[in-house]
Amino acid sequence: MELRGSRTATGCRIAIVVSTCNTEITDGLLRGAQQALASAAVKDDHVVVVRVPGAFEIPLTALELGRSGEFDAVICLGCLIKGDTMHFEYIAAAASQGIMEAAQVTGIPVAFGLLTTLTDEQAAARAADNDGNKGREAALAAVEMATLFREFEERVGE
Repeated sequence: MELRGSRTATGCRIAIVVSTCNTEITDGLLRGAQQALASAAVKDDHVVVVRVPGAFEIPLTALELGRSGEFDAVICLGCLIKGDTMHFEYIAAAASQGIMEAAQVTGIPVAFGLLTTLTDEQAAARAADNDGNKGREAALAAVEMATLFREFEERVGE
C-alpha cells in the first residue's frame, strides 16, 4: 500500500501567516501561494491570511492557528535577508525551529515558506511570478500534506 496526498484540496481550509517585513518580497510569496491554492480548488473563502510583523512572530501565530481546529494546514511565509549582524542567524534559526514545533505540537501540516537569502536579488527571484515562487511551493506542499492527512483519517476510520 502507498499513501500520497493530492494536488486538489476541495473543501480544505488553509491559513496563511505572512510577515509584513520585506513586503515587496512577502507580497509576491503570498500571491504565489494564493494562486497555487486556487489552482488546487481551495475556495477563496476557505483561505485566511494573517499578517504578522516579522519572521519571529510567525511560529506562535502558526501554533495558535493550528490549535484552533479550524484549518487543515497552515502556510508560513516570510523573508529574512542577511545583513551585517548576527540578527539574521538568530531569527532564521528561531523561526525555522518554531515553525517545525508548531506542526509537531498541533499535528497539522505547517508549510515552510520562509526565505533566508544572502541578497535582495535572491529574495526577489524566489518571490517572482513564476513556477519557482517559494510561496507557491509552500502552498502546494500544504495542499499535498493536508490531503495526505485526510487520507490517514479515512484509513483509520475504516
